[in-house]
Amino acid sequence: MSGQSETVITNILRQIDDGVLDPGDVIAEDALQMRLGISRTPVREALLKLEALGLVQRLPRKGAIVFKPSLEEFLAILEVHAKLEGQAASLAARRLSPTRGKALENAVLACETHQINKGESDTAAYYQLNLTFHAAVAEAAGNEFLYEMVKSNARKLMAYYRARYKFRGVIKASAHEHRQISTAILDRRADDAEDLMARHVHFDQVTAMDLLASFD
Repeated sequence: MSGQSETVITNILRQIDDGVLDPGDVIAEDALQMRLGISRTPVREALLKLEALGLVQRLPRKGAIVFKPSLEEFLAILEVHAKLEGQAASLAARRLSPTRGKALENAVLACETHQINKGESDTAAYYQLNLTFHAAVAEAAGNEFLYEMVKSNARKLMAYYRARYKFRGVIKASAHEHRQISTAILDRRADDAEDLMARHVHFDQVTAMDLLASFD
């Protein structure tokens, strides 16, 4: 794939990560071409790649949109994601290095500090801290393939996790759970770390329905 196509992919992924593009949003191909100063071909190549990854859908008469799951798809992806994140936490507990341990502790402290100082406000900032925490765990697992799988799968759910922080009490619970997970990892309790992480990233069907409805 050409360097221009990779530039388009990076641009779209950044917009998904930052919440500029939400599930169901149309990806404006013409605007991408103009902004990046490229032709139609690399844009189409990039969209095909993202479609293969399950991050983009093509709809008749609508073009390319950011993947928007049905309830059944959402729950299926969530189930897989919980397993992946749990496995990453388990591996991190077995393989944690001093450097990765320090990065994990810093990520947890940042989440706790936000919760203490800002409570439930500035949910966008907390979400970025949450991403840093999960990245720290995945990196500590020492498996690049698993890390990429976690990151790719997370992007299908990213907007919904971000929206969930607007629910009362979720930031406080999240920061508390991050501390529990990190303690299990630092104590080398692999089974506990896996279980805590899987439960942390999962939520019930009613919550899933509420989150899906927020993007209708």
